[in-house]
Formats: sequence, C-alpha cells, structure tokens
Amino acid sequence: MRTIKTVLILAAVLLAVSAPVFAKGAQESAAAADPEVTEIVYWQYFYETKKDTVDTLIEMFEAENPDIRVVQQTFPYEQYNTKVASSVPSGQGPNVINLYYGWLPTYIDSGYLQPLPESTFSNERIEAEFFPLVGAAKFDGSYYALPTAVRSLALFWNKDLFEAAGLDPETPPETVEELIEFAKILTKTDKNGNYLQTGLTMELRAQMHHWLREVLIRQYGGAPYSADSREVTYDSQAGYDAFQFFTDLNSVEHIGMPNFMTDDVTAFSSGMMGMTMDGSFRLGTFDKLDTLNYGVTELPSMNGVKSNFASFWSNGITSFTTGKELEASIKFLDYLTSDTAMSMWLENVGELPAKKALAMKEEFKNDPKYGPFIRGLEYATATKFIDENAQRMVWIDAYDQVLLNGMPVEDAVDQAAAAEQQVLDTYYKNR
Repeated sequence: MRTIKTVLILAAVLLAVSAPVFAKGAQESAAAADPEVTEIVYWQYFYETKKDTVDTLIEMFEAENPDIRVVQQTFPYEQYNTKVASSVPSGQGPNVINLYYGWLPTYIDSGYLQPLPESTFSNERIEAEFFPLVGAAKFDGSYYALPTAVRSLALFWNKDLFEAAGLDPETPPETVEELIEFAKILTKTDKNGNYLQTGLTMELRAQMHHWLREVLIRQYGGAPYSADSREVTYDSQAGYDAFQFFTDLNSVEHIGMPNFMTDDVTAFSSGMMGMTMDGSFRLGTFDKLDTLNYGVTELPSMNGVKSNFASFWSNGITSFTTGKELEASIKFLDYLTSDTAMSMWLENVGELPAKKALAMKEEFKNDPKYGPFIRGLEYATATKFIDENAQRMVWIDAYDQVLLNGMPVEDAVDQAAAAEQQVLDTYYKNR
C-alpha cells in the first residue's frame, strides 16, 4: 500500500511535469488516509467525456467497495506514452492503465504490464463473453488487457449535401460502386480543378488505411496477414487491386484528396465533404454541431462481401502492482469491463460494448447511429499491430510513391510489404 507521503510527492511531480487533470477524489483520498483502505491509481489520456465517465464509475465502484479508493489521473494524449515510459519502470506510475491495443506489444516487451490473472479473467471467460477481435490483446497464450468498449468503422454522409446534389438524403450508398458514383456527384471543383467540395475522405493518416488494409483487400479476395499475424500477405493480386482502386479515387475518379481542409473531420464538420469513414467515437463530435445534418450506415460492400476494421482501448495492470493493490486493481478492472460500465460508456462516449451479448441487444443493434457500427462488429477484424505507427506509415509512403513519384502500384505495394514484414520479423524472431 502506498504511504500518503509517496502519493503526495508523486502527485506534485505529475502536476509539475504534465499538468494532468485529477479526479475529484484524489485530494479527498489524500486527506482521508485510512490504513484499512487500499488506494490504487488509474491512468488514461485526457478526453473529457471519458474522464467524466470514469469519475462516475469510480464513485459507483467505491460505493460497492468502501475498502478501495481509486485515484484517476489523466494526461494530454501527446504526452501519454512518454509519461508511462518514464514512470512505470520505477514503480511510480498507475496500477491500472488505459492503452491503445496496438501499443500492447511494446508495453509487454518493456515489462510494463503483467498478464491478467486467470482466476478472474480466464481465457475461457474472455473468449465466451467478448467479441473475438479482443484476441488482439492475447500474447503468448495470455491476455494482458481488456476493453470497456470497442470501435468499428461506418460511413457518415451529409444529408444536406446529398439533397443539394439531387441525391436522396435518406439513401446512402450500399455498394462500393454506388460509393464512387455518389462521390462523383458530390464533388465540386473550380475551373482549375481545385477542390471546393470533395465526395469522399482520402485520409490514410486517419481511418482510410484501415479501410484499405482490412476492408478493400479482403473484398478483393485476399487477406492482409497470415492467420497467425506473423506474415504480410497483401503483396498479392488482391493487394495490388485494392491499392490500385484506392489510388484511382484521386488520380482517376477525382473525388477527393488527402489533407483537404487540413483533415477529414474538419472538412466533413464544415459541410465541405459529402462522405467520410470514421469510428463510433466521432458521433459525439458531430452531434455537437447544430449545422451538420448527417446519417450513418454500414461500410459499402463489394461483390457481395462485407468487411470492417475494429479497434479498442484496453485496460491492463502494471507489472509492479502486487499484494492488496493487485487485489484492488483486479476488482476495479473487472468493474470497468462490466455490463454496467459498457452501457454507460456507450451512452456517454459513443464507443461500443466489448461484450457481444450486450452490444447485440435490439435497442443498441437497431439504433440509427450506433447500430451500423455494432452490426459491423460481426464481420470486423482487429489488426494485431506490433508497431501501429510504423505499420500505418508503410501505406502513406506507398501512396506518396504512386501519386507523387509515379511508382507502379505493384512496386509500391511490394515495398510496403517488405517494410512491414521487417517490423513483424523483428518482433517475432525470438517467439
């Protein structure tokens, strides 16, 4: 158990370095030190609705567990990984930590996390209750983290722009062919060909590299990786066809460009982009805009094939957590992954329940905005990232090689595959 002196010193250091936003209970816990109460610390990056929701969950958890006190600390997203790397190895960080699932290999290899205890989180229980995509948090036979919520992709369309272009504002595209057709109608340019309004997002730096990798390649009959995720397999005809299709959206179809109005969220929010692909977490952002009249639908199919990408932020327990703090952390993690927490997260944050039975309730599955994301989870794949940023950059570089330097599509894909395979080989060589 931490002494109150240690907690106060740590709080002062964290405030000075990163100016985190502390949960209201932090000062109360310091003032009400009780040897019978075990205090644990929870970290996540600062996102207002997430922070507020966890504050509420902590109050509910503590009411049920009066012998445990949870202190939430948040940090700016861009400082989050740095703060973890500087704190956890010395045992000065959190007990329970929220991480993007694509970061897990780095955190596990660095010794920051411990496997979830089988006594509470058995593989059988996890695999019976959670969507299969949560398997991306399983390494060497053990789960190291679990999510409160998961994400999938869906197509957002601007109903007012549809109507202005002569399209039915209540009828979004159902197929990729219709997607291109509608996007062409929605696109506007000046006499010099400069975009005034685009039909579809082209942001590989955002969600479109997921659409390319986990959706288009599969719809062309391929797979981006081997079944064990250790080998890149998109240097194939399916990969070439998918990337040709994607680059043609700019160079042949002329329905959009990267960085239009700086980014896709800005362009769509401003009513200057007809359609975009994004995660359910974007609902909160768009719903705040009184001027944005939009709808949500499942990603378009191709040749009758549906596919989707899923991702999640997960909660794990740090390696230095032992004794009573470990017992308390296990209870808190179990609460964070309860039906109660997941239902609240959906309502407040807009991310989807990670448990299939809960997500598939009729009230959620048929919701006009949440429903398309939830239905998409049934055929979604979560890429088992080793280095998410590096694995994203190979596609951005390939796109630039084709569009800016005229490299043949097949060469660009082969180059991307070789670069990504090196990332995978470096990680898996001793496993």
